[in-house]
Amino acid sequence: MTAALPAWTLLAVDDEPNILAALRRLFRTTGWRILTAGHADEALELLAKEPINAVLSDMRMPGMDGVQLLERVAQGWPDAARLLLTGQADLRSTIDAINRGRLHRYITKPWNDDELVLTLRQVAERQQLEAEKQALERLTQQQNDELKALNSSLEARVELRTAELAAATDRLKRNYLTSIKSFTALIELRGSAQVGHARQVADLTRRIARAMTPDADTLHDLPIAALLHDIGHIGLSDAVLARPVSRLDPDELRRYRLHPILGEQALLASDDMQGVAPVIRAHHERWDGKGFPDGLRGAAIPLGARILAVADAFEDLRSGTQGARHAVLAGRGSQFDPAVVDAFESLYAAAPPKPTAVTLGLRTEELRAGHTLAQNFVSPEGVLLLSAGHELNDDLIGRIRSFERKHGLALTLAVQMAHEASR
Repeated sequence: MTAALPAWTLLAVDDEPNILAALRRLFRTTGWRILTAGHADEALELLAKEPINAVLSDMRMPGMDGVQLLERVAQGWPDAARLLLTGQADLRSTIDAINRGRLHRYITKPWNDDELVLTLRQVAERQQLEAEKQALERLTQQQNDELKALNSSLEARVELRTAELAAATDRLKRNYLTSIKSFTALIELRGSAQVGHARQVADLTRRIARAMTPDADTLHDLPIAALLHDIGHIGLSDAVLARPVSRLDPDELRRYRLHPILGEQALLASDDMQGVAPVIRAHHERWDGKGFPDGLRGAAIPLGARILAVADAFEDLRSGTQGARHAVLAGRGSQFDPAVVDAFESLYAAAPPKPTAVTLGLRTEELRAGHTLAQNFVSPEGVLLLSAGHELNDDLIGRIRSFERKHGLALTLAVQMAHEASR
């Protein structure tokens, strides 16, 4: 059984002194604090001055009776338990007392000492449990408020961290593609391809792919495969790379046709390139099965490789002839996938976009963050330093100016600017 509160206080109210004396003797062993009052007014004065847990009042008293007193107690001190001592056998009076005073218990006279003590102990225990419940509820509410504040703080921190991770991921992707572009520029130094060929092929493959709406993996892997499609040239000799394919002898042609395989093998160790490698291997296959290195035919050729084949051929032909577009159209159904050629042709059938920017040649001291390169930035040695479409920032502009000073150059870069910004 839960022990009563040590500071628990009982106020006994009766107009008979002997009754009050009997109650004091009865409750002396309980350890409670016992206060007594001979009439209702005295009881109300004590209630106004003392912390009282329960009021035990006689029913009949001169002036204000017990029912009226307990009704006042219920109004002014609702937390104090209210008990009525009654010798009346009148049921109506008792019911009235319960309703008006909202009694916790009523006790008939003469009372049984053990039952009266037990009744008051139960009242005390119930009050103690109620006090503990309220304390627990306050603690729970406080903890809930603290948890809400913590959750709010955590949400803000998570949002901040998510934004930081997104920015870091974006930087990583940009650096990744920039590294690939720089690497392809080094590859181009070994061969006869024009500077920026890989970037131009990548741009065209992206545009063709958008016209065909392929699966997400192809859209992701294709631009990277386009940038790295000639990586296998690293394994070829300078003599093979120095001459057009049409002038290679049979042994040189055999070695040249290995470069898609060499490109695939170069990417074997990279987890991120496993979707790219098959596209590189197959980008010289033909729709009619007469390509190399595996003689694949039709839909057996990966879609990314079929798109890359059209873009690569067009960019190769465009550098040396005026009929590059017509040559691609002529290869429809033989060299190239008809669906890819149709998508390629749709790029030229569409109305040209309205110009939204102007191109200006600016000295390095005129460059500003937000400017976008309109042409490739190539070193005097032919190395692609920055590709067209690269957006400049303050750090990159600083590196360009440092490069200019180090090599004693006077650079002018072609940049795109929005019409509003150029006015």
